Amino acid sequence: MRAAKSVVFTIIVILGAVVWMSAQTPAPQKVWTADDLFRRNIGTREDQDTPFTPHKIFGNLYYVGTRSLASFLITTPQGHILINSDYERNVPAVRQSIEALGFKYTDIKILLGSHAHADHMEGDALVKQLTGAQVMAMAEDVPALEAMKPGGKTHPIDRVLHDGDKVELGGMTLTAHLTPGHTHGCTTWTFNVTEGNRTESVLIIGSVGVNPGMKLVNNAAYPQIVQDFQRSFAFLRSQHPDIPLGSHPGMYNMNEKFAKLARGGPGPYVDPQGYVAELDIVEGVFKSVLAQQQQ
Repeated sequence: MRAAKSVVFTIIVILGAVVWMSAQTPAPQKVWTADDLFRRNIGTREDQDTPFTPHKIFGNLYYVGTRSLASFLITTPQGHILINSDYERNVPAVRQSIEALGFKYTDIKILLGSHAHADHMEGDALVKQLTGAQVMAMAEDVPALEAMKPGGKTHPIDRVLHDGDKVELGGMTLTAHLTPGHTHGCTTWTFNVTEGNRTESVLIIGSVGVNPGMKLVNNAAYPQIVQDFQRSFAFLRSQHPDIPLGSHPGMYNMNEKFAKLARGGPGPYVDPQGYVAELDIVEGVFKSVLAQQQQ
């Protein structure tokens, strides 16, 4: 009988140890692919066209985009800055979101963008037509933007930007950082926002995503694409923003953070760890695709 009890006790101890060890072992991390990232960022046509609840991120910085295409409004006493017009078909929805927050759409004085893809900057001409805003874009993206003519409209560019240039309005200063690779002139924006006695640094990643089918090796149209991506990752790794954002809400888990905001969570958009995690994911995909193509 004693021997039987001893065996049972030993089995219980072993099972307990197995359970404890299982609890201590972290779950395997998801291995992301270029297709995964593309689907996460772009979403469905419905995601692209459906406005997300417009809301304050922090201070005078607001989200006014759709479920998968980010647009940001920065308000100032001298007028407002809009980052990303999105597709031309999204312009009315972005306008509706801005006005739902109580701001005048026609007070937009400056229009900026993330990079020369239609889902971020196709609506520039219409926004300028409706508001008279000054449209500014990174020099390296100008050729691609000039080829972007929705409905035959000429793409307006009132100021050509270069790496490190400042954009100023109403006490706000935004810095344009050239982070090429995704496009030649992909632009990351940095600035500070203040609320009460708190000031937080903001960084909006233009994109460092490798889209499905993107050629990293033997790309005759963009021979230095690999070096540009590597340069961009190095720059982004050197930054330590309090509030990391991106040209697609999926790049900074907006849904999850907004839910916390709605519950009264303490500043969910302040997420330095999330910034590093996103860079780890996207750079991991870049390295994986590069290795596959080099083979």
